[in-house]
This record gives sequence, C-alpha cells and structure tokens, in this order.
Amino acid sequence: MKRRSFLKTACMAGAAVIPMASSTVRASALLTGRRPNIVFIMADDLGYGDLGCYGQKLIQTPNIDRLAAQGVRFTQAYAGGPVCTPSRSVLMTGKHNGHTPARDNVPHYCTYLEEKDTTMAEVLKQAGYRCGGFGKWSLGDAGTAGRATNQGFDTWFGYLNQDHAHYYYTEYLDDDEGRLELTGNSLSKVHYSHDLIVERALGFIKENKDRPFFLYGAFTLPHFSAESEDPDGLAVPSTDPYTEKDWSAKAKKYAAMIHRLDRDVGRILSLLEALCLADTTLVIFTSDNGGHEGTPEHLNTSGPLHGFKRDLTEGGIRVPMIARWPGRIPADVSSDEMIAFWDMLPTFAELAGTEAPPGIDGISIVDALTGGRVAEPHNYLYWDYGHCRDRYDQAVRMGDWKGVRLGRDSRIELYNLERDIGETTDVAEHHPDIVEKMESIMEEAVRPDSRYPVGSVYKGKAIWQPDKQYPTAGVK
Repeated sequence: MKRRSFLKTACMAGAAVIPMASSTVRASALLTGRRPNIVFIMADDLGYGDLGCYGQKLIQTPNIDRLAAQGVRFTQAYAGGPVCTPSRSVLMTGKHNGHTPARDNVPHYCTYLEEKDTTMAEVLKQAGYRCGGFGKWSLGDAGTAGRATNQGFDTWFGYLNQDHAHYYYTEYLDDDEGRLELTGNSLSKVHYSHDLIVERALGFIKENKDRPFFLYGAFTLPHFSAESEDPDGLAVPSTDPYTEKDWSAKAKKYAAMIHRLDRDVGRILSLLEALCLADTTLVIFTSDNGGHEGTPEHLNTSGPLHGFKRDLTEGGIRVPMIARWPGRIPADVSSDEMIAFWDMLPTFAELAGTEAPPGIDGISIVDALTGGRVAEPHNYLYWDYGHCRDRYDQAVRMGDWKGVRLGRDSRIELYNLERDIGETTDVAEHHPDIVEKMESIMEEAVRPDSRYPVGSVYKGKAIWQPDKQYPTAGVK
C-alpha cells in the first residue's frame, strides 16, 4: 500500500491533476487533454463465468477483479463471433460477422486480410500511435498481405497462424517478419510461449512510454493446447496455486492457466503505474468468444449463460469486458449497455482524434465508457457461424430479444434475455412479428464476399481454395 501511494504521488508531480470521473460525467471529458494510450487485452476462450467479478467462485482472479473495481464492468458485451478468427476479424475491421473479411476458422486461407482492408491498427498508426501486437493474430500468415505488420502493426510477436497457436511449447514464434527460433522446445519444454509473449509486451510499454501507443495483447490463455503437448489438452508449466485442490488434473490445469493470465494482467497494470502511465492509459480486458465445452463442468465457465464457444447462444458470444482509465472512467460501475467488438475501432478512433473508415458497422461507445448510455445505439447486433461448414447458423440481438436460427432452413428460436438470460424458453410462437423482423435482419445482414461465396455454403459444401489451403486435421 505504501509503495502504491508513493508511486501515485510521484506520478502526479509535474502533471495536471484530473478530477475523478463520476457516473454522470459527459463523454467529452474523455476527450480532453492528452490522447490515451490504449491497452487491449484479449484472452482466448475465457468464459463469461471464469472471473471472480463475473461470479466465479472457485478460480481466483484478483488482478482482473481489481481492474473491474477501478473501472466499468460490462454485462452485455459481445465478441465478434463464436470462434477465434471471425471474432478477431470483426475486432480489427469494425465490421460485424456478415460483413467482415474472415467469417469462420475454415477454410484455411494463407491470409484473410488483403491490402484493401483497413484495420484498427492502421487507423491508430495514422493517428500517430505506435502499434504493437503480442499473441495470436489468425488473419494472415507470414509472407502474405494479411500478416500483422502489413496491417498497421509496427511490431508483432507471437503467432500469425491460428493452428500454430495451439502449441504452447512451440519451436518458434513469429517475430515481426522473422522468427524467434526455440529449437527443441517441444521436447525440453523450457520456453512457455505465453510467458515470452508477455515479456515482449511489457518491453513494448517501456520502450514507448513517452509517446502514444496501442498494445494489442491477444494472449492465448486459457485456450486448449494440442493434445501432443498434454493429455488433457491444457499445457501449463505448473498447476499452482491449485495443486492441492481435490479436483481433476484437467480442472487444476485450466484454473492454473487463468491464474497465469490474471497474474500477467496484474504485471501490466503494475508497470503502467510504475511508469506513471496509469492515468493516461485506457485498459480494456475481454475474451475473444465464450468458454470451451470441454472445461470441467464444476468450474461453470459460462456462468448463467447457455452454450459455449462455437454456439450462437449467449454462452458462445457474450463475453466479459472491463474498461479502466483512472480519472476519466468511473470506478466500480456495472453497465448493461449492449456493446460489441465492432464498436472498438470507432471508439479508439474517436479517442485518438481521428476518423474511423467509412462503411463499418461499429459505433463509438465513448459514452458507455463513462457508465452512461450510447447516444445512438445499434438497432441490432448480428452474428453467424458456418459459412464453410455443414450447418449455417445465425443470431440477432434486438433490444431484449434474441433470435437464433440453427440451420439455413430451420425456424427461428426467440428468447427474451431480460427474463430468460439462459435461453431456456423459446417464445417464437407468441411473437410472430418479432420473428419476422429477425428473419428480415438475418437476410439483409450478410453481404456476399469473394472470400466467402454464397450459395453452396448453405448446402453443406465447404468452399476451398486448394492452392491457399492449410491442412485441416483437428480443426475446431
């Protein structure tokens, strides 16, 4: 406590004192003074119920809980999609799942993003930000137009290919346009990739402390690993602090992964404080989609929600999201404002004092960051899954209503999330007018794209480009 007080005093010396924000502060208060650094930390397959501040009882997450206590905790925040690649594509482009370039994890193109696509990093870089990415990219492999350093990032360290990210004891990590070789690591298990990625992220903060920066921490924890690394598919160096728990080995490993993630969120927060950057940095923490169905049941990864990763029910797409910016964002506030990944790009653009690209689906949620309401909220939120799979699913959120269609020719299920957050009771037959609106939205929300031709995708036929295809064995 004394150390924290000393650091706070030292940081305030020579700096303007900004009065603490209240829940009634106007969004314009966020836009005064220096443009904020932006730290966006995204876990991989972390469920809505995996954090203490979202109801988790068995796994301890003190640092992320502290982040929530110091900022706004969103209870109706949504990922870009129910699996890794489309969710990240939505985040980067500001376009929802029916418009964004990458709409599924398959087929395995060498690149999903092309030169014509505009990313969040490109927008911030043009505004004078130094942009660093650390972790899992999934949107373009090495040597392609879609690799991270061709899409606005000044530096990238981690994984470019999403299947490569299944290996925590990998033999190399992508390092800008080159590689950091870790030869023999798969056998010796010396270098745990997450640890190396976090160290590089901390270094980026130190190197750029005197200029505006955007840090995208797309960490891979607690995503399941390749089974060749661990029999439970959960490779982690230690099960501490859960080793003595009367749990299965799988449960201990999963909890230990979240512990490691929480520990390193704490390290990032502590570094920002030590460098006197806490009050000039917006930190957002979230997950790329819902938790994995293979997570031990008693850990309750989805909390009160129904479904998991790959589902368009709430458990697959509703995610924890926390925002902190001391002095600008109120502390210990819970917000039920409906926000989504495609809102991040225009929000960051506004905070950076620049324009978002035209034709995106996102809206600025600067008002919501203050604990208030978005002035012009979305008419609806949209997701789909299965463009290149045997079944094509769609979902729409419109006010309290949630419509889900599992299969192109299936009927739409309708749920009132205000009364039924677990989506247990289909009320479609009682509200045909709402169902009709949902169907209309599902039709209009999908824009054909050459990377995802329409037609055969609805007939159980995968769309492949053999000359650009990666092996799909084990793809999930």
